[in-house]
Amino acid sequence: MKETVKKIQLISMISFLAAVIFLLIFILSLQFKPKSKNKTPEQQERLILGFSQIGSESAWRTRNTQSIYEAAEENGIQILFDDAQQKQENQLKAIRSFIVYQVDVIAFVPIVEDGWDNVLQEAKDAGIPVILVDRQINADPSLYAGFLGEDGIEEGRRAARYLVNKCKNRTDEVTIFEMSGTENSSVVRDRSNGFREILSAYPKFKIIHSENGDFLRSRGKEIGDNLVTKHFYGANRHGLYFEGTKIDAVYSHNDSMTLGLLDSLAEHNINTKDTIMISVDAEQKSIDALTEGKLNCVVECNPNLGPKLMELVKQIANGETIPRITYNSETMFTEDDDFSKYEPRGY
Repeated sequence: MKETVKKIQLISMISFLAAVIFLLIFILSLQFKPKSKNKTPEQQERLILGFSQIGSESAWRTRNTQSIYEAAEENGIQILFDDAQQKQENQLKAIRSFIVYQVDVIAFVPIVEDGWDNVLQEAKDAGIPVILVDRQINADPSLYAGFLGEDGIEEGRRAARYLVNKCKNRTDEVTIFEMSGTENSSVVRDRSNGFREILSAYPKFKIIHSENGDFLRSRGKEIGDNLVTKHFYGANRHGLYFEGTKIDAVYSHNDSMTLGLLDSLAEHNINTKDTIMISVDAEQKSIDALTEGKLNCVVECNPNLGPKLMELVKQIANGETIPRITYNSETMFTEDDDFSKYEPRGY
């Protein structure tokens, strides 16, 4: 009889402990429940932004990252940061880790255009909105909330308009050597298409060669070295040539490649005074080269995306719809400007 009573007491105690454990688990599940997307930013805990940067290949990219960090701190937003080191597989892993962590918003700079549908679907299924920064992608638009960055097509147009105006009095053919950036990236496509769109109305302009410099200074120098050592046909080391044709203009998709080319020209003592040099980004070093007469035109690509990105993050975390495309403000610098009005770029 006593043994029966003891068994009943033991069973009752086990049942009681099980009930307590179940209650604790339930309370903890409420505490770690994902944040409500319908609360105002003031009502929410500190917002968490998962951000994947492509790397640090240039002063422009470094400033882009700094701008985002600074704006996040000013807005009280926590950042989980990942440097993809120019590898898409690293970005895919980072985005999936952001999903597991249940961040409020994901933002990333896509290295290339393709290959994002699966991971973005995973983010959508998890209820985490995604913002594209700086570069666009080929994917179902419903998988991401919007894009923030530069208007690459307009940047290409600006470069071409400058060239057209610069050569308005020329009647002979104008040959162009193009240094493009990372293959399969939206910014390369846009800067190329915008440039060609304007020039298509003027038959005298001819792009004789386009070479991938991967947005790197080292590749810009390598391209310059090849032009000088393999394609040099001028006397007194004057001008640039490609396969026997004199290059009248160089259109470079970013300052890093441009500065690399200038490194090569200086090393080989090549005079390119009569070569029209156009670059994109407007880092301080390229503006310095412009004022020194080494460049003719620099189209700005504004890296300071942080403040606007934080605005979009707060809006979307509050359940608001953001614009599909948000372009940053940009300008252009030329040899005809009043250099005394230039302010330090800060990058």
